[in-house]
Amino acid sequence: MMFKMDFFALICCAILMTMHSAFAADPRPNRAQAAPAKSAPKKFDPQKPDLQKTDPQKQVATIDSVVAVVNDDVITRKELGDQLRMAIRQLQKQGTPLPDPEVLEKQTLERMIGDMLQVQFAKESGMRVDDTQLDLAITRIAQQNKFSNLAEFRAKLESDGVNFKKFREEIRNEIISTRLREREVESKIIISETEVENYLANKAKMGGDNEELHLAHILVLVPEQASAGKIQAARDKAEQALSQLKGGADFAQVAAGASDAKDALNGGDIGWRSPDRIPPMFMNELQNMQPGQTTAVLRSPSGFHILKLVGKRTGSAPVVITQTHARHILIKTSEIVPENEAMKRILEIKQRIENGADFAEQAKRYSQDGSAQHGGDLDWLSPGQTVTDFEEAMNKLQPGMIGVAQTQFGWHLIQVLERRNTDVSEQQQRQQARMAIGSFKSEEQYQDWLRQLRDRAFIEYRLEKNQ
Repeated sequence: MMFKMDFFALICCAILMTMHSAFAADPRPNRAQAAPAKSAPKKFDPQKPDLQKTDPQKQVATIDSVVAVVNDDVITRKELGDQLRMAIRQLQKQGTPLPDPEVLEKQTLERMIGDMLQVQFAKESGMRVDDTQLDLAITRIAQQNKFSNLAEFRAKLESDGVNFKKFREEIRNEIISTRLREREVESKIIISETEVENYLANKAKMGGDNEELHLAHILVLVPEQASAGKIQAARDKAEQALSQLKGGADFAQVAAGASDAKDALNGGDIGWRSPDRIPPMFMNELQNMQPGQTTAVLRSPSGFHILKLVGKRTGSAPVVITQTHARHILIKTSEIVPENEAMKRILEIKQRIENGADFAEQAKRYSQDGSAQHGGDLDWLSPGQTVTDFEEAMNKLQPGMIGVAQTQFGWHLIQVLERRNTDVSEQQQRQQARMAIGSFKSEEQYQDWLRQLRDRAFIEYRLEKNQ
């Protein structure tokens, strides 16, 4: 997770993009049966004075009726209203014109349904994040945003009107979402040598290795095994968005109202990308475009896309990188081995090594990673080759030192053996190619997994009934 951003954006990203809405604050078993729909509230409209005349952030009906049933759980009007207020604040802060109120309401509800399905799936499959790990994650957020302690961070959140208990649950769900993606998608990605060769050949043919593109996008998802009618409906929605853009509409406003991507409320902005991080089918369209231009509607396995080239710049690809030779011992967390037990075991191993035990022997005996048979040796690691939490902890260690780190995989004992600066070799280029291929395969397959998750679910919309 990246949290180095201005303070309000931190809250919005944690709650809206990374995405775990207020429904996760308590389990509420089988609320679908316990909370029948009540009398119809007024439709949300930030322009109408009968709700709040001067503050559009408060112009959301909060009658606590059910707006959607998702399997055995529900989303209430109040929960939807909370998310709408946050969405409005985020869009206003970015200077993005507000979409049509009804469109924004429906888009927000769709994101909440997707978030709820992931939380339900995690619970059913035994995935959980206990309070120990959650506290560490929130402390890390506070530190990254230059707060001296957690109390100061909490005070700032609450002064901005953020319920700290709900914020904790949003971060818990953020961690769960990341773990789900890694377990259900990224761990199953296969990259062949042929793909690497083709990638490197295409990159050499295209040239411009140092060029980077600033992109924004609109994605209209197509359901898994969709009928011809549903595919056409998705295409029509994308074409309608493109028509709005051609008519002079603001891209960020159209993205907020039409895109199914998680960055929709950020105006669809996906930041600066080097060509090797852009799927070839998109790069073929972008390479001949000028900043400010948009593509036609493009089809991918995920759905229909519209890309905007926001800008171009010349990057400075590093010639020399710092590599670290490290080894580690991993104790995985699970339902049987909770976070505190895994931490206790790793600290006991650390103490034995500090008292003279051999690291490699301890790794072979206790580590639950594939490197255990090699004494935990990970060979030379390049930047970006390991998960962020592991890399950050490793980079703080000097050669010969050992330290403890927690990642989504469990608790690690890391020892740095040596470091070196090295030219980017062919082997490194191939590794970078694998990472780039994996990046866009991951996004594509993640969207496919979300579609399958949704297709298996029971979803009943009651929003129209309540309006």
